[in-house]
Amino acid sequence: MLRVISGEAKGHKLKTLKSNLTRPTSDKVKGSIFNIIASIVFDSDVLDLFAGTGNLGIEALSRGARSAVFVDKNRECSQIINENLTHTKLAHKAEVLVMDVCNALSKLSQKGNQFDIVFLDPPYAKGLVDDTLACIASVDVIKPDTLIVAEHDAEDVVSEYIGTFKNFRQQKYGDTIISFYRQEV
Repeated sequence: MLRVISGEAKGHKLKTLKSNLTRPTSDKVKGSIFNIIASIVFDSDVLDLFAGTGNLGIEALSRGARSAVFVDKNRECSQIINENLTHTKLAHKAEVLVMDVCNALSKLSQKGNQFDIVFLDPPYAKGLVDDTLACIASVDVIKPDTLIVAEHDAEDVVSEYIGTFKNFRQQKYGDTIISFYRQEV
């Protein structure tokens, strides 16, 4: 069962899909991520790609993020995200886009959106971390100090450098690795 760990929506349970379509980030991994990034969450603009249930972006909003955009091309996932945002009373700080990640990035860039934190949690074993970082690098949606947090399977090989992004830290939790990227200037 997923729940919000901390902040104004602490303890709220989050709905998940009844299928195996998503693989939500566990509370243990989510707690570790937010312990690492705690100092930059407050008043940040967050982008949650391959959002699934909205678990990571909702946690950021609960902890004081200014806004969050959730992207998932699956309509069922997007409906669950909207329900979770309503249940946690955080919908007023969020936008949900039902579209492919690269198309969403292009749309957000055209609108002038820029983000402080990007969560990236694609399906495992499809090489989507590198592909998505390349999409992010090709549009203008990040600030010079944006942090990208990518969750992937321990078997997935991710590049140390993608465009101007450098993988500067990795944390392993069982079969899951969290890779942290920043832009190198």
